Amino acid sequence: FRPDCLRWRAPMAAPAPARRLEDAAALLDSVDIFIFDCDGVIWRGETVIDGVPAVLEKLRAAGKRIFFVTNNSTKSRKGYKSKFDSLGLSVEPEEIFSSSFAAAAYLEQTGFKAKGKKVYVLGEKGIGEELDLIGVEWFGGEDDAGKTPTMTKGGKVEHDENVGAVVVGFDRNINYYKIQYAQLCINENAGCEFIATNLDRVTHLTDAQEWAGNGAMVGAIKGCTGREPTVVGKPSALMIDYIAQKYGIADRKRICMVGDRLDTDMLFGLDNGLQTCLTLTGVTTEAELLGEANKIIPDSYVDSIADFLR
Repeated sequence: FRPDCLRWRAPMAAPAPARRLEDAAALLDSVDIFIFDCDGVIWRGETVIDGVPAVLEKLRAAGKRIFFVTNNSTKSRKGYKSKFDSLGLSVEPEEIFSSSFAAAAYLEQTGFKAKGKKVYVLGEKGIGEELDLIGVEWFGGEDDAGKTPTMTKGGKVEHDENVGAVVVGFDRNINYYKIQYAQLCINENAGCEFIATNLDRVTHLTDAQEWAGNGAMVGAIKGCTGREPTVVGKPSALMIDYIAQKYGIADRKRICMVGDRLDTDMLFGLDNGLQTCLTLTGVTTEAELLGEANKIIPDSYVDSIADFLR
């Protein structure tokens, strides 16, 4: 029995509410590197958000380094470069970091190629393009888009026992065959890794509404394997660690993560020692941000990154 356990303790103070960015100049002075999410920050669907080109031009003119870190795995870095170009935005390939790249980087860092194993991809072409660049053998992806398993008497899906990792990314052509193939590899191949590019609940395919995100695909595989995936996209530290090491960044407080999602973008920044700024042009509403249920508090928020021009 410990008498001190009966002592009165003041209740923990609620976190201070997020504050709207009032002094854009002060933010710019305190930051050397801006990391932007793409969907809901730079564009919605195929439409550039108003003011974005001018913001990027202003930041570059001020000598700021810019990176684009996206959880969308449907494109490789090369594919994202083409999208930026098509939208009239001048971006260098080395400034782009996608979760498809993060998946390949993870496999490269863990020596997967030396194991002589294959990767089964549940996702779109971005993952495969990045795996090709590191010389890892893979299959699945868009090639399995139209496949259906035989489910009459004696029907079964034969799977490759040499698959050592299943990578699950956003897939607009997900089907039962892919889910079955993935679960067979994870459940029956000893040591098979389950890798998720991200766990985003929703995504932006058009500017008209939100669409089910990769969390739906990952959830299907979690449900039939009972396994938790290794997540390589935000809020995982993998991409910021890679950027910091590659570019010799010592002071992470001189980096600002700008995004539209609390549970990925803002958590990514907060967990990794970055400044954080939420924009309301994407998934998160001001009501959600300021609501009592929200415990993820960015350093500041804006209606749009166009507010950086003030």
